[in-house]
Amino acid sequence: MTVSPWIYSRNGDNSARFLLGRFFPGGERGTLLLTVGINPSTAEPEKLDNTVSTVQNRAEALGYGGWCTINVYPQRSTDPNGMDRERNEELHRRNLEEIRLFVEGFRERGGIHIWAAWGALIRKREYLLPCLEDISCQLEPFGLDWYSIGRRTKESHPHHPLYLKRGLIPERFDIKGYLEELHGKPDDCL
Repeated sequence: MTVSPWIYSRNGDNSARFLLGRFFPGGERGTLLLTVGINPSTAEPEKLDNTVSTVQNRAEALGYGGWCTINVYPQRSTDPNGMDRERNEELHRRNLEEIRLFVEGFRERGGIHIWAAWGALIRKREYLLPCLEDISCQLEPFGLDWYSIGRRTKESHPHHPLYLKRGLIPERFDIKGYLEELHGKPDDCL
């Protein structure tokens, strides 16, 4: 993982990205906005795509010390239809480990707020919701606050960053309630 001012972690052949973010000048000890999307596209340091640019702009406007994007599934694809049909267990395990290590390391430096921003794409593949449940469980011991921005979709999903009006402020997001609503059972972390 590369840090300062960029946060960046990917696999060796660049087919997966685990972390992408940036600290704003002087923000290394401020609160960080950790955004959870579905899957990464081609964005990388100094070459942000529209979604990641929107995350960066929103984090700066809200006064965060920086931002970092993680994804429910780390496979790079410019089109969500290009994601694996079946979950790659090795990629999923590494994604969880990268997220845990980053959050553990950053909590020593500042606070973290989580922005739920995956939209209706959570239904694109059957394995995505279980991946999100694993991420929620991975983050639960840290006691972090989850937020969403804007009204939820018809199916109760938090909105994707590209489909939000400017000026909206984050509102508390009950990740456990959301997962229970989708599964009809409580989110039980092992």
